[in-house]
Amino acid sequence: MANIGERASLQILHEKTFGLFLDGGEFGEILLPRREMPVKWALGEFVSVFIYLDSEDRQVATLKTPKVMPGHFARLKCVDVTGIGAFLDWGLPKDLLVPFREQKVRMELGKFYIVYVMIDEQTGRIIATSRTARHMDQVQHHFRVEQQVDLIIYGKTALGYKAIVDSTHSGLIFHNEVFQALQPGEMLKGYITAVRADGKIDISLHAPGRAKVDGLEAQILAELEARGGFWSLGDHSPAAEINDELGVSKRTFKQATGALWKKRKITIEPNGIRRVEP
Repeated sequence: MANIGERASLQILHEKTFGLFLDGGEFGEILLPRREMPVKWALGEFVSVFIYLDSEDRQVATLKTPKVMPGHFARLKCVDVTGIGAFLDWGLPKDLLVPFREQKVRMELGKFYIVYVMIDEQTGRIIATSRTARHMDQVQHHFRVEQQVDLIIYGKTALGYKAIVDSTHSGLIFHNEVFQALQPGEMLKGYITAVRADGKIDISLHAPGRAKVDGLEAQILAELEARGGFWSLGDHSPAAEINDELGVSKRTFKQATGALWKKRKITIEPNGIRRVEP
């Protein structure tokens, strides 16, 4: 089945001047333009393509995969503004339309915007909208604690930063988990720390669990070796300084130094930590 906005494996039927025609089943033949044709092909073979509509509302195929699939969020650049709306670069020959009615603020050429990509009910075309709030958390998720996820920062509250999680759901990074300024549209990795009964998701920018502490222990010992056995970093150090040095929270740092102290590999002093000689 060759549905708009999806990838499909379609059979090559024949070649014409404009390119290859593929078997779209009940939708008829679908053109794979000559500029999109694979280097090697044969009649009867199947090719994996993405289906969308051209400027004349005809189904057309491409070997490329867009930067974002319908049903997901992304940060995209505005590359044109016309009388019908703005167009964003989403990695396909035909740019992605954001109609004026779907623009939370009027888009400007060259700027990046967080958008949701969807099938327009009125036209059947793939479009984007910057009115993102109404499209979040619309499908059931299966996130688990400690799972690594992709994040897009999209706002800030008194509690912390709001982020889009894996392009489908909203989550919150509490202020005490952040040690640098985050900007709307910034893309980074994070970790699920809690999935609440009401469906809300808490996120950390730091890897949780024992594996993170084990790796940090080795990093601290290596730093002590490089610094001659003493490091002025310790419980007295501000959380921001610890994050700058090691990229972790103060809590994780204290877990690691506590574990090293129990193993008698370091001593903890008022002004830092010291390696214990074997």
